[in-house]
Amino acid sequence: MRAGLVWKSVYLSRPIVICLILTGCASINDGTGANFGRISPSVSANIDPREVAIGRKEHPKVIAAYGGVYQHAKVEQAVATLVGRLVAASEQPGRSYRVTILNSPGINAFALPGGYLYVTRGLLGLAADAAELGAVLAHEMAHVTARHALARAEKARNNQLLSRVMNNVIGNKKATALIEARGSIDLAKFSQTQEFEADRIGIRTIAKAGLDPYAAQRFLKSMGHYADYRAGVGDDGRSASFLSSHPSTPARIEKALRSARAIAAPGLGRTEKADYYKAIDGILYGDEPSEGFVRGRTYIHPRLRIAFSLPAGYRLENTTEAVLAIASDGTAVRFDGVEVSRTMPLKLYLQSGWISGLIKGSIRDTVINGLPAAVATARAKGWTFRIAVIRVETATYRFVFATPRPTPGFEGAVAETIGSFRSLSQADAIRFKPLVIKIIQVSKADTQAHLVGRMRGVERPDRLFRIINGLHAGKVPGTGDMVKIVVEQHKK
Repeated sequence: MRAGLVWKSVYLSRPIVICLILTGCASINDGTGANFGRISPSVSANIDPREVAIGRKEHPKVIAAYGGVYQHAKVEQAVATLVGRLVAASEQPGRSYRVTILNSPGINAFALPGGYLYVTRGLLGLAADAAELGAVLAHEMAHVTARHALARAEKARNNQLLSRVMNNVIGNKKATALIEARGSIDLAKFSQTQEFEADRIGIRTIAKAGLDPYAAQRFLKSMGHYADYRAGVGDDGRSASFLSSHPSTPARIEKALRSARAIAAPGLGRTEKADYYKAIDGILYGDEPSEGFVRGRTYIHPRLRIAFSLPAGYRLENTTEAVLAIASDGTAVRFDGVEVSRTMPLKLYLQSGWISGLIKGSIRDTVINGLPAAVATARAKGWTFRIAVIRVETATYRFVFATPRPTPGFEGAVAETIGSFRSLSQADAIRFKPLVIKIIQVSKADTQAHLVGRMRGVERPDRLFRIINGLHAGKVPGTGDMVKIVVEQHKK
């Protein structure tokens, strides 16, 4: 029970949906300066020891938060080789990096002080060529060499210290709040400046490495289209702006385009698409099999042999800790498994103290698709919660629905979702297979519609096909081109 979407540099920030908290190296060293699984001892002599300390402390947390490490020999070798080229072309060619591919379907890449670089397998699947991936990695390397994460952390600590001192000295909470607010604005502006600077440095780096400097703006476009796709926005819809601490996609695209134009005319840099596509052929797409699968608005866990569906208007996200869903009206849903003794009555579990604002008169036993269950209502801090716990043999699962406005539509969604929960037969469970990216070469007989028709397990496959292949502004694949499609994995 995983996801995310942002190509921005983060310093261990974690997204929060209402009151529901989302909690996401191989060992090769090809001598290029890109190390998987260890840091070269020379790094500590070349950089601030504080950076090394921060990176080493936070690295295990990143691995745990992003679903562990994704291992795929061809991808690891391709990334290591690419980082080595970028290091040689960077402003600090003597620096070493530790590169980790995170086993997360989210679109993300970031850096920690001390030379720790991270890229998710979801981002690898979205990048349309080696130049686009290079643009992302060079951007993150720029954050390391410019010491952005360290500067941001120190600025945050100074702001918090000033607020505490002011509150202790004058006891004026309004003044303290004003200082904190101004500090937050300064941090946001500083972070935005960092992003633009990292884009500019990264574009210079990939160009020097012989790659297409226009790749950065192309990938930013793909990221924007993918964000809209995940949010269910139409082709003509406008994507939501990033948080104020990061520049909006349109602004970054424009600045990235200007930086590329200052270096070279279009078409002069290499994309190395064919080699990149060969490297990512067969990588996992979407959810990790051990965490279950999201198929549209349905969640299926073949090993646990359970499934449920949400009504139209909800978007499912499968995280390592729980399955989450959110609707456009702000309604949120959390589904997870809990350890409850099979001898404990479910009504008693609901009263065991884990629910704030529980309305005791609302607790009742029920049966859902032949399975024993109990439901209840709670109200706290302006929110209304509907809770359901369901027992399947020795396992217990729970739904928590949260809304600021309990409308009839909300009540209907609760009833529909809970009513869809079911136990799967072994035969039904084994029908569901993980998804992978498959690379195929376009033949003369292939139309785009035919290629899209081979996609499996994804919503709006025509749109996703265009996005993951970088086919923007009406472009179509030609005979001989290599394209990605998403298919079900078949064991060899």
